[in-house]
Amino acid sequence: MNIWTSFKELIFLFLQQIEGVVGDWGLAIIVLTVLVRLALMPLTIKQTRSMYELQRIQPKIKELQAKYKDDKEKLQEETMKFYQENKVNPFGGCLPMLLQMPLLIALYQVLGGTAKHPGMLMEYLTETGEVGKFFFIIPDIAKTPSMVYSTQGLVAAIPYMLLVVLFGLSVWLPQFLMPGDKQQKMIGGYMAVVMLWFGWSAPAGVLLYWDLSSVWGVAQQQIMMASMKRAHADDEIVQEPAAKAKGKKKNK
Repeated sequence: MNIWTSFKELIFLFLQQIEGVVGDWGLAIIVLTVLVRLALMPLTIKQTRSMYELQRIQPKIKELQAKYKDDKEKLQEETMKFYQENKVNPFGGCLPMLLQMPLLIALYQVLGGTAKHPGMLMEYLTETGEVGKFFFIIPDIAKTPSMVYSTQGLVAAIPYMLLVVLFGLSVWLPQFLMPGDKQQKMIGGYMAVVMLWFGWSAPAGVLLYWDLSSVWGVAQQQIMMASMKRAHADDEIVQEPAAKAKGKKKNK
């Protein structure tokens, strides 16, 4: 048994312990999602701060690009100098994201899977004959929306289809809320459509985890962005009277 398998088994064992307390597999996934998001908060906060700083200095970066558009080497030199002077790491948001990836992949392999290659949860539910329900909302979290639609019809598939819609929105909404050009937002829209197709064949347990995690992430990002904008505005307000006061003293 390798380290990766042991890591996934540890996650699944933890999920089983949660389900043993709450008595519902869907609710256990929600509790696990909250705990994972809390554990990742130091990384996601750092990532959001880095994103905000990059947005804040973007107008100056565009000025440098226009000024040195014919001198790529000078542009690179001045850009890196500007980053250093403002203590901004252009790759600061990448490291937290990369550190999260192994956990996210492990969670998908625990909660997700296919009929041919089931994840740990699907395999467990199949072997034990247990139904992984989420109260009365999702009768079986191991089933995919496409599976429910093809075997039980549209009405039975509606709760699963809502998870798919939320899955697509979870990709599109962060791009829509973030400042950026139209092309970037269009790419986010295309990605959302791809995610709708992917979500149609994903187990409901995976969709439930991803939807809740995304809602948490968007809310946290918006709250932090608003807070940092207010803090930055306050700094400017504090500095402005001081500058005016110095000007008045000079005039005297």
